[in-house]
Amino acid sequence: MIVPRGPQLWRMVMYVGRPLLILVLYDVAVVAAYKVMHWSWVALPHIPLALFGSAIGIIVGFRNQSAYGRWWEARQLWGSVVNNSRSWARQVTTGMLPLKGEDPAELKAMQRRMVYLQIAYAHALRQHLRKLEPWPELAPLLEPHEVEALRAQKNVPLAIQETMGRLLNECLVREWIDALQWRAMDESLNDLMDAQGGCERIKNTPMPKQYDYFPQLFVHIYCVLLPLALVTNMGWFTPLGSTLVGFIFLALDKIGRDLEDPFDNTIYDVPLTSITTTIETNLRQLLGESELPAATVVVNAVLW
Repeated sequence: MIVPRGPQLWRMVMYVGRPLLILVLYDVAVVAAYKVMHWSWVALPHIPLALFGSAIGIIVGFRNQSAYGRWWEARQLWGSVVNNSRSWARQVTTGMLPLKGEDPAELKAMQRRMVYLQIAYAHALRQHLRKLEPWPELAPLLEPHEVEALRAQKNVPLAIQETMGRLLNECLVREWIDALQWRAMDESLNDLMDAQGGCERIKNTPMPKQYDYFPQLFVHIYCVLLPLALVTNMGWFTPLGSTLVGFIFLALDKIGRDLEDPFDNTIYDVPLTSITTTIETNLRQLLGESELPAATVVVNAVLW
């Protein structure tokens, strides 16, 4: 995710990149043809630019609104993952009590394992959505045989949740929690699974191809017509006006395409690395640990 800061003109121009450069060269070519070579037929001053621009603006704006809706829903779902991760760890660390005369060390080990599984779940879900290998993140949190068993799973976060559910049932059988506590903790797991399902829905359901193809096509056609309609009145200044207006439409088109896939592991994504690091830090502190992961820092105005 790009972190907002002061406007940078060069970065804004480079955001559009090659299409903008092509537009500038095309504008210059149209002006040269009209003013130098006297090809009057290249000028089309009667094109209704305002009408076309308004229609295209509505189409692109609607597509961008839909794309941002996907991005914001993804962020809300990960907010749910954060909240339920904290709830799970709090329920584990404060609600589970040893029986009278029982060695509390065994319970402490169970609590630590259950919280570590939740940390592993958050990291595994992040890598699952980004389609990356989760093993380096899971190795410090799980036993080697657990990591090896997970390698055979196609949905690693789901497999981790299954283990958490089995441990929760074991805690009920051993009377470390009662039925009401079991139900509350199971609800936390259900909410986590609902959030995972929502994220997978966004990941596996791309925007309709028409939403991507036609707005881009219309914007490019509009940029082609711009200098032809402006050259009669603006003359040598046509590249200035055409490039400015074209830049606006090209940037709007690219914004929508960048936001529509919030788990694509690009600089425009929801900052999953930062979110999962926050989850790990919070949960380790609930366990009373002092060795915490380093906070994710902004690199080149991007928070991963």
